[in-house]
Amino acid sequence: MNLQQILVPLGGLILLIVGYRSWGWSGVMAVAGGIVMFLLLHFTRTMQVMRRAADRPIGYIGSAVMLNAKLKPKMTLLHVIAMTRSLGELRSPRDEQPEVYRWADGGGSYVDATFAEGKLVQWALTRPEPPQESAGEEKGENAALPPA
Repeated sequence: MNLQQILVPLGGLILLIVGYRSWGWSGVMAVAGGIVMFLLLHFTRTMQVMRRAADRPIGYIGSAVMLNAKLKPKMTLLHVIAMTRSLGELRSPRDEQPEVYRWADGGGSYVDATFAEGKLVQWALTRPEPPQESAGEEKGENAALPPA
């Protein structure tokens, strides 16, 4: 069980008790109004992130290298979706922990991000192999220029 799942409701309950002891029932109503406002702000932010992500293809980003540079441990999945403005392509079996999502760019590079309990634990950038020159091609500066 996650400690945050216990501390947040406990903190709300403590705030309600302090509100009652300080100002009576009007204090409880004021604290309850603050808690509802916090929940509505969180819900609105979540819906805005999801609305932006719904307009983009699943798992597509502009640059996988830039995403790799911006990722930090313990980021939430919602924060990563807000950064990429795209839902990640689920690579692990549904409803199993840890979850692995992939974001790819147009150049063939992709980032695989692993989330445990909704928090980023590891990620890996994979870039495509550069095209290898065949044995018959010329090497040097003027190889791309046509003959004179």
